[in-house]
Amino acid sequence: MKKFISTVKNIIFERNASFDWAKVTAKSDKKWDEFVSEAKNGRRILIATSMGCYDAGLVLESLISVALTLRGAELSFFLCDDFLSVCQMAKISSDAPARLVHQGKTQRCHNCFKSGREFYKPLGLNIFRFSEFVSKAEIIKAEDISSTVPLAQIKDYEYEGLSVGEHAYAGVLRYYGRGELENDSYCEKISRMYLRAAILTVFATRGLLKQHKFDCVVFHHGIYVPQGLIGEVLRQEGVRVVNWNHAYRKQSFTFSHNDSYHHTMISEPVSAWENIKWTPEIEHKTLKYLKSRWQGTDDWIWFHEKPVEDVKKIATELGIDFNKPCIGMLTNVMWDAQLHYQSNAFKCMLDWVFQTIEYFVERPDLQLIIRIHPAEIRGLVPSRQRLADEINKKYKTLPENIFIILPESQVSTYAVMEKCNAVLIYNTKTGIELASLGIPVVVAGEAWIRNKGFSLDASNPNKYFKILNRLPLPERMGKEQTQRALKYAFHFFFRRMLQVPYVVMPKKLGFTLSIPS
Repeated sequence: MKKFISTVKNIIFERNASFDWAKVTAKSDKKWDEFVSEAKNGRRILIATSMGCYDAGLVLESLISVALTLRGAELSFFLCDDFLSVCQMAKISSDAPARLVHQGKTQRCHNCFKSGREFYKPLGLNIFRFSEFVSKAEIIKAEDISSTVPLAQIKDYEYEGLSVGEHAYAGVLRYYGRGELENDSYCEKISRMYLRAAILTVFATRGLLKQHKFDCVVFHHGIYVPQGLIGEVLRQEGVRVVNWNHAYRKQSFTFSHNDSYHHTMISEPVSAWENIKWTPEIEHKTLKYLKSRWQGTDDWIWFHEKPVEDVKKIATELGIDFNKPCIGMLTNVMWDAQLHYQSNAFKCMLDWVFQTIEYFVERPDLQLIIRIHPAEIRGLVPSRQRLADEINKKYKTLPENIFIILPESQVSTYAVMEKCNAVLIYNTKTGIELASLGIPVVVAGEAWIRNKGFSLDASNPNKYFKILNRLPLPERMGKEQTQRALKYAFHFFFRRMLQVPYVVMPKKLGFTLSIPS
């Protein structure tokens, strides 16, 4: 085993090399084959990558499969084999609505399965295909359901207790890059394509489980099509689920158990972190990292190369008087992770924005600074429904006490929010960082700081506006609350984000396996 691991490391450590598992297996003197054989009776683990052209999934999940095989587990992979017509990989930039509807599937489909199969094949582990486990009758059934459910009911459609419509609808919004359905001639057909793909994923996963038993299933995201439906079926069948997603810190990933981190970060008990033994060293480490996020120097996910942090310059550029009470408002991308959360005070983020603006129109004593999320234009899936456009459509002019910082602005979000008396958020993670600075944060959506004991949480509009009526607050958060926020920040950024040093992200190449930078 030591010799094989040494071989793996030697190949992984080839700086800037194009990684290929075939190199590892070829140089292992058949030792890898012995490990695979010896693991045949071990715990059965399924890696449900699903999308073979999702490079981040292939890289991390293949590494997980090797690590678990070396520890005696029997690993298998689950890939869509050109079976679903749409999935998370469909993007409007490469699959225009007219072409997608006409062709009946994305351009990636054929090469997607080939890419995943060829990447995993050298490992000699089982590769299960979606189409193997779905009957012709089920294909007809999926077509019948997806073509007859009323369009307005797709979002809430459930199939045998599974939230099929929720994940299909979230997938459509992601494809369009919008927070609500596109009003075009193809929207209904594309929505039905996603619903059909969601139902077929349910059938494929159920079919797999009828023939094969697994102790645990590992896969990325845990929402959208197909991953969200795989998770729905597994939980219904009582199979353990582990989801992951790439995190902010370099070479780090967030893992969650039994559901996507979108849900578990909210439901996680405070006992998981509130009793952390706090030391000056931990506090220094946490504050140092949080400050690094202003420029993103320690992250592999950030949105500004050179943010403007000069407060005087910002005040002049925006026309804001920071000597008067300022209230910050941080938005998020409207299409992102559109899932149902019972704790939301408003029906959607846009509704929250509009009602908040209406409130501040009547509060000229306060300056409202709306910072539109930079990911609207700099994210992996640029938004095609821009918040500024929605505001401009509703309001011809805004009063002098309401300011908007556009997503393309290089103004530092942190520098502006630090000057605010309080900050209003819907679900942005920035709330964690601001609370750690002692800045009061008001939560109106499914932000992860909700119910953690250091934010002002609203579960309905009435409670939200009662909180706003208290603004400006007489002082910032106290020492005890601020330290509680810091504890959660440490838990979130250092304990929940696990570093995998062999995974790096070279510019323009996506994830790969290489020497740690």
